[in-house]
Amino acid sequence: MNLQGFCHIPKSNYAYAYTDKDLDIRLRTAKDDCTEVWVVISLKHRWQDKKAYKMEKIFSDRLFDYYQYRFHTEDSRLGYYFEVSDGTQTLVYSESGFTDTFDDQNAYFHYFQYPYINETDLHRIPDWVHSTIFYQIFVERFCNGDRTNDPKPLTPWGQPPKSQSFYGGDLQGVLDKLPYLQELGVSGIYLTPIFQSPSNHKYDTTDYRKVDEMFGSKKLLCKLVQRAHEMGIRVVLDGVFNHSSWSFAPFQDVLERGEQSPYKDWFHIDSFPVGRFTEEEAHDYTKPLDLSRLNYRVFGTSPSMPKLNTENPELEAYLLNTVSMWTKDTGIDGWRLDVSDEVNHGFWRDFRKTVKAINPEALIIGENWHNAFPWLQGDQFDSVMNYPVTKSCIQFFARREVDAAQFTEDLSGFLMCNSEQADFAMLNLLDSHDTMRFLTWCGGDKRLLRMAVLFLFSYVGMPCIYYGSEIGMEGGGDPDCRRTFDWNRANWDEDLFHFYQRIIALRKKEKALQYGTIRMYAEEGVFYLIRACGESRLATVLNNTDQKKTIALQDDFEPLISTESWENGVLEPFSGCICRLF
Repeated sequence: MNLQGFCHIPKSNYAYAYTDKDLDIRLRTAKDDCTEVWVVISLKHRWQDKKAYKMEKIFSDRLFDYYQYRFHTEDSRLGYYFEVSDGTQTLVYSESGFTDTFDDQNAYFHYFQYPYINETDLHRIPDWVHSTIFYQIFVERFCNGDRTNDPKPLTPWGQPPKSQSFYGGDLQGVLDKLPYLQELGVSGIYLTPIFQSPSNHKYDTTDYRKVDEMFGSKKLLCKLVQRAHEMGIRVVLDGVFNHSSWSFAPFQDVLERGEQSPYKDWFHIDSFPVGRFTEEEAHDYTKPLDLSRLNYRVFGTSPSMPKLNTENPELEAYLLNTVSMWTKDTGIDGWRLDVSDEVNHGFWRDFRKTVKAINPEALIIGENWHNAFPWLQGDQFDSVMNYPVTKSCIQFFARREVDAAQFTEDLSGFLMCNSEQADFAMLNLLDSHDTMRFLTWCGGDKRLLRMAVLFLFSYVGMPCIYYGSEIGMEGGGDPDCRRTFDWNRANWDEDLFHFYQRIIALRKKEKALQYGTIRMYAEEGVFYLIRACGESRLATVLNNTDQKKTIALQDDFEPLISTESWENGVLEPFSGCICRLF
């Protein structure tokens, strides 16, 4: 056996409390190295009652296999070790390493332990995440519902966007289009920032306690949330607490008063006086910037977005009081948090306590583009935007850089990075305001988009549609991915829209797609994903090749939805289906 391939870490993604009485225990081995893996468990104070339980190999990535066993117990003070076999040799793997046998007489020196499941340490996710389908709205580009609050100069709706373009989209527009979202079938909307800001994107906040006038008012926001709730749609707001706007009053005070400002510690100032930039320099991202004058920390290299020092107690109190106010007064259902991985963990722990004290079912989503396990242990975020899966979808469906087997392996590795709770709460997306639109990645080939959508709605986590994807919107990188929504239905791809309606309805109907276990494999270049919940089992089959493929399932099946017409279980090239298994 390849001993270097083994890994187990207590109190991590390899051993975590699923409920107050259930412990998930995982073991990593080298790929195809073991034939059997057992976990031997007992109460630490009754070690003589130890029992062995066979672990299931649930996933394999490119290098490793992953085994898991869910142990139910009324007393969580546990010790355990593993017995691993390759068919010719059996070894014990414990905290003391590898041995031929386990020293029961001195067990407390050697076993792995899970000391105790404290209820406050459990990662509890909102109950509603399993059934929710999100729709991301870039507010300034969705719908102009109130012409009286339009900024000037205004770019005509439909013209290609530039970084400084304003079109007049607002909260009234979102409110007016709630019936459209209900027609589509989504059950949650995530709004990009709506608070006072000089930009079209609003990721540079000037006043955290005021809705931007060009979007509406606090009263209108409350009306939007109430009406959405009446229609069965939840609302999540975007919070930007890593940085503010250059025009944020406390930063302006630092610019004017320097070291005498009471707000100087709200920011990361390297030296005084603070470097000054003209409005054009601060806000025109298209021109090169003299960074030698930048003596304070910022988001990226933008002087218009000074980084906030969230370790400062006064600033933290101001921000959390603000979060409390919006959460209480509007009835929103959660927060998406911008640049969340650059903010200190202590702030996020206090953020979670603040939000969950008001609404225990509120959802907290971080914007982390990479492995986010340090933020997903139950004390900070419920989940993050699942950009690793986005990347893999681009590589598999759009660019065809990986095959079905490699796609399966990569997804398996992602799932093993976190607890099952975090995996089921992930915000899964094909594109966003920060990426090229997925259809553009696909070169306009809607067959590839449809396959990716089937996958998105079959995978564990919450599917999220970027506004306009359902009608065939395209766009390159920022700002082109932020085009205005075309409300002239004559220009829509109605077939694509109805396909989205059908897959949304299927996701909302089938408990297996919401709560089910997941297993994945590849065969003859075809990707298979199986979801199972109770007696219900569904299979998603995707043929991302240029050849016809016969579906190879061991069970009888009935097609529920497909991207192309098909006969006798044969999939056309670049097509897929979801089937019910019998």
